[in-house]
Amino acid sequence: MARNKRAIPEINAGSMADIAFLLLIFYLVTTTMDTDKGINRKLPPWDEDLEQDIPPIKERNIFTVLVNSNDQLLVEDEYLEISQLREKAMEFVDNNGDGSCTYCKGYKVSSSSDNPDKAVISLQNDRGTSYGMYVKVQNELVAAYEDLRDKYAEEEYGKSYRGMDADEDKDVIKEIKGAYPQKISEAEPLNIGG
Repeated sequence: MARNKRAIPEINAGSMADIAFLLLIFYLVTTTMDTDKGINRKLPPWDEDLEQDIPPIKERNIFTVLVNSNDQLLVEDEYLEISQLREKAMEFVDNNGDGSCTYCKGYKVSSSSDNPDKAVISLQNDRGTSYGMYVKVQNELVAAYEDLRDKYAEEEYGKSYRGMDADEDKDVIKEIKGAYPQKISEAEPLNIGG
């Protein structure tokens, strides 16, 4: 007995490539890509003369912040929580150990920084440090400088540093940044933590 073979109709796929191509173009044109902003750091311009004439920095003018692979902070040989870092950094920068700063409100501890112009914050982390902790530490250190600048602006100019207009108050902002220059030094990451 002969089987009735029915021919299965084929789907015309000739225009499928055209449709796929048009969809691809449509999605490429209409889709927006989020760009990562990263950490905003402006490096100073390269100057070969500065490389040879680096003055020595006194040990008391360096505020050491170490972050291990377990995301623990060691600040000036003392374990701290991230919530304490900003206050400690502010105390260090605003210390006025040599008495030369007329606007500083620090404790004038002789074993801490001489003045804001000489104070340097040294940050070093382990290669195993989480990115989140790294960003938190960076934010706290930058916020310490911002808070000091804010206090200075309130006392000297009666308005907030963060609320100043970059165009209108350009000279005032420059003076405030000169009073509390942000000096954060980052060393190469270590590979010592577990």
